[in-house]
Amino acid sequence: MNMRKSRVLRQMREGKVATCVKINLSDLRNVEIAAMCGFDCVWVDMEHVPNDFAFIENSVRAAKNFDCDVLTRVARGCYSNLVRPLEADSTGIMVPHLMSLEDAKSIVYYTKFHPVGRRPIDGGNADGAYCLVDEAEYIKTANEERFVTVQIEDPEPMDELEEICALDGLDMIFFGPGDYSQGIGHPYDISHPDVVEARQRVAECARRHGKFAGTTGSVENFDELRDMGYTFISTGADVCILGDSYRDIVSKVSGKNIKG
Repeated sequence: MNMRKSRVLRQMREGKVATCVKINLSDLRNVEIAAMCGFDCVWVDMEHVPNDFAFIENSVRAAKNFDCDVLTRVARGCYSNLVRPLEADSTGIMVPHLMSLEDAKSIVYYTKFHPVGRRPIDGGNADGAYCLVDEAEYIKTANEERFVTVQIEDPEPMDELEEICALDGLDMIFFGPGDYSQGIGHPYDISHPDVVEARQRVAECARRHGKFAGTTGSVENFDELRDMGYTFISTGADVCILGDSYRDIVSKVSGKNIKG
């Protein structure tokens, strides 16, 4: 019995851009549709969305049917918040609001196994196939095929960005332009020069230290972000896609029920 390998890591290791969509709505059919349509990854959330671990585990089951990764953005708290999504077989976790190098070191300590860190061992969950994966293989594969992502979305960690990107055990550095714009006093202005400069700097620093760079984007700026060095781009969210589609339909039909 072997652990499933990451489609996202495979894409990025081959020099390709991994595609992702964010799932806000707690409906497994939504996860399944996104996976069926060909995304490399679906991003489910525990920071802003009231999802529980059962939803995470079932999202993984739905996505794996189509060889689609699940990236779980965790809630900040105790170490269990970091490892339980991995034990549910999320292919990756995203830790929001990394604030310092010491913060990053603590995340690595709890999310990577020996010899990188000291993640607590329990192969009796979905990721270890309920103890059906050999113990040594479990630890080795988990370190190699499960990715730990930290979000740079505040100005505070930028002073230690080089050291953070150089830290062994972090796989992806993810720039969040929305909260970063708020942190510099220009909320929602993601085109502000300081946000643009920070996004460029994060991509360059991550790549310089052999890390993958991730960010949010759109179809319109996908090529720009790829050329900037980003190899993981989340291109939309279910709530936005539905909202845009609904408004478009309503705007096109709203006058058709008026007889001339």
